[in-house]
Amino acid sequence: MTTATARHGDRRISPVFLGILAVTAVTGWATWTGFAERPGVAVFLFVTAAWIVSLCLHEYAHARTALHSGDITVGAKGYLTLNPLKYTHALLSVVLPVIFVIMGGIGLPGGAVFIERGRIRGRWRHSLVSAAGPLANVLFAAVCTAPFWLDALDGVPDDFRYALAFLALLQVSAALLNFLPVPGLDGYGVLEPWLSQGLKRQVEPFAPFGLLFVFALLWLPLVNSAFFDTVHAILGHLGVDGHDRYCGQELYRFWQGTNEYCAVSR
Repeated sequence: MTTATARHGDRRISPVFLGILAVTAVTGWATWTGFAERPGVAVFLFVTAAWIVSLCLHEYAHARTALHSGDITVGAKGYLTLNPLKYTHALLSVVLPVIFVIMGGIGLPGGAVFIERGRIRGRWRHSLVSAAGPLANVLFAAVCTAPFWLDALDGVPDDFRYALAFLALLQVSAALLNFLPVPGLDGYGVLEPWLSQGLKRQVEPFAPFGLLFVFALLWLPLVNSAFFDTVHAILGHLGVDGHDRYCGQELYRFWQGTNEYCAVSR
């Protein structure tokens, strides 16, 4: 009886996550209806809260897949409650990605949840556990862009459309970054089970610096341009044009003042 109750509690959705979801819903409503006196503030809160929701879903996807692959410890660690405060490092998992969104409009890979890999058998399962997180970002991006590629934008307010476009940009950039085959990122985790033991030992010391290496490369104009060209090309194929992406990011940065181009086009 006690064990069953504990397991049920381990999987109960956290009030913290429900609170973030409520903020997303309320600010999304305010963005849609134009209720907020300053629409940029509503868009900022909506996109930021929705971005945190996506970070939680990313880590939940890792944990849930690990659970079904053999790591039964993820429940006791609180990873199945969607509570971002239960992650291995809340600063790196939530705060830092949000700061990067505010500063540069890029979806920084969050995380992490600690998976006991020794409990998981089979290379395919190990790869799937690593892939589950960025696949959650792909699914989130598909939901955000659905009104665009379904040509269902009639009646969608401009500000809400811009917010969805910017949120989709964050999801696509996060998925691409996560899928890079760089030590420390999920893309490498997908490949790692298929590498030789010798190669894995050689690469292991660089894993803590993988993300720093990626962001150092993104400071190079040529690499940065190629990365965002890829992000924009993907969004373009999903029906999200440059105008919506641009105005979404401009509206999100409400502290910079009103962008006359986007204000007129609304």
